[in-house]
Amino acid sequence: MGHGIVNLCVGTFGPKGWDFRAKTKEATFCAVSMKMFSLTVTVCMLILLMPLAYASTAVGGQDVNPEPGEAPFTIITRDSPSIDSEAWSLAVEMNQEEHDNNTVFELTTQICTNNGVCDPPMKATIGIEDRLHSIEITPKSDHTYVNWRVKAIYEDGNTTNFPQGSWYTTWSSCWQNDGAYGGVDANPAKDGCAESEDSPGFGALLAVSGVAMAAAFIRRD
Repeated sequence: MGHGIVNLCVGTFGPKGWDFRAKTKEATFCAVSMKMFSLTVTVCMLILLMPLAYASTAVGGQDVNPEPGEAPFTIITRDSPSIDSEAWSLAVEMNQEEHDNNTVFELTTQICTNNGVCDPPMKATIGIEDRLHSIEITPKSDHTYVNWRVKAIYEDGNTTNFPQGSWYTTWSSCWQNDGAYGGVDANPAKDGCAESEDSPGFGALLAVSGVAMAAAFIRRD
C-alpha cells in the first residue's frame, strides 16, 4: 500500500512534452492535477511575457492614443511626457450614446521601467463628473512609459477593452528602448537620464511651458 502511495504517478518527457500516467485508480487525480499545473504555468508565463512582446513592437517616444472613432470616448486632457515621481493625469469623456445606455468605464494603468520590468496592471480610482472620467497616478523613478486602457462595461453585462489586446501609451521624459535613451530628460553623454540642470523633469517642464505659451499667443491672436 505504501509503495503504491509513493508511486501515484510517473512522468516521462517526450516530443509532446510531459506524459503523466496513473499507476492506480487512486492516482488518476494526481495525473490530472499535474497536467493542470503544467497548463497553469504555461498560461502564467505567457501573461508575464506580454509586456515584453509589446515593448519589442513599440516605437521609442511615440505615444499611442485612440484613432478617431476607434473608442467610445474622447481624450480631454493627458499629460505628456510622464515624469518620474510626479502626478500623471488623464481625463476622457464618454460618448453620449454610451452614457445614455448606462455604460460604465474602468480604467487600468501599468508602469514599465527602463530596466525592462513592468508592474502588474492596476485598476485606477476614477473621478466621475457626468461623462467626464479622470484619473491621476504617480509613476515611479526611472520609468519608461505609462500604459493605460479603458474597459467599457455595457448594461447587458458584456465588456470590451479599448484597445483590445494591447495598451495606449504615454512615454516618459527619459525612456530607454532597445538600449537607446530618448526624451527631453535623456542625457546622451551619460547614456541615461539627466541628473541635474537639473533635476528630473526639467526638460519636460520647459517643453510643457513652451506649449502653454504657444497656446496663450494663439488665444491672443
